[in-house]
Amino acid sequence: MFTRTLVSHGQMRGLYLYLRVLLLVSLVMQLSCSDSSVKDSAPKSKSVDPESIPDAVPRAEPRSKYGNPESYVVFGKRYHVMKDSKGFSQRGIASWYGKKFHGRKTSNGETYDMYAMTAAHKKIPLPAYVEVINLKNKRRIIVRVNDRGPFHENRIIDLSYSAALKLDIVKNGTGLVEIRVLESGGETEAENSESLNAPLQTSSAIKDTDGFYIQVGAFVDAENARSFQNRVRLISKNNVEISEVLINGKTVYRVQIGPINNVDTADRIVAKLGEKGINEHQIVVR
Repeated sequence: MFTRTLVSHGQMRGLYLYLRVLLLVSLVMQLSCSDSSVKDSAPKSKSVDPESIPDAVPRAEPRSKYGNPESYVVFGKRYHVMKDSKGFSQRGIASWYGKKFHGRKTSNGETYDMYAMTAAHKKIPLPAYVEVINLKNKRRIIVRVNDRGPFHENRIIDLSYSAALKLDIVKNGTGLVEIRVLESGGETEAENSESLNAPLQTSSAIKDTDGFYIQVGAFVDAENARSFQNRVRLISKNNVEISEVLINGKTVYRVQIGPINNVDTADRIVAKLGEKGINEHQIVVR
């Protein structure tokens, strides 16, 4: 005897949504959960001329059906995709990914091409066009963001091999950058830069001796800032100072570690802060 099971329209819809979520998570995790025993690398051929690589050309595109969940979890940490990235800008450390992921699926279902001008970001809606400026040498590029990552604690954007080559960060592996989301016509709107960050400065290159800072807190109350400063001093042997900045007519006291002159040092500091429960931070270049 066979028993016939009736499935309602609501149950079918629920199953469809569940499977779609699984697919989204799978796509997001394609890159982050790949075999870590295989090191990434640049292509063996050195015939790629960075000057001959054209930038991505911004154009109006609908949001991808994949890669844009309200939130997703990677390595136990939840990330929230922005509802609107208009005017978004950010400063921090860029990394790049190449041969190891070439030909694999990106988070929005496309095929990763390390020779294309693309990038990965944790929360910018996909796809999006972003201007990236190397704060050391002032080189500028435009990339199309079509992937999620990097899921390293102290990185803000993962560039394709070609994009990193044009910015001249392939050799070092990382670089200090400023990113700005572009409108479809290629114009930037930076008035909504990352909250409590200083006004963007792009008039001159940053020298190696200038260093950068890790901002771990921002307060409107000076006493709270000093209390947090003392807490951070117990964790980090590096200089911890309070920088004052005027935002919307109000003084904000920013607790910052630095100056720091290399990314490896910054990574060690961020890891130690995380062990002590301080997980929110951003890179600041004065």
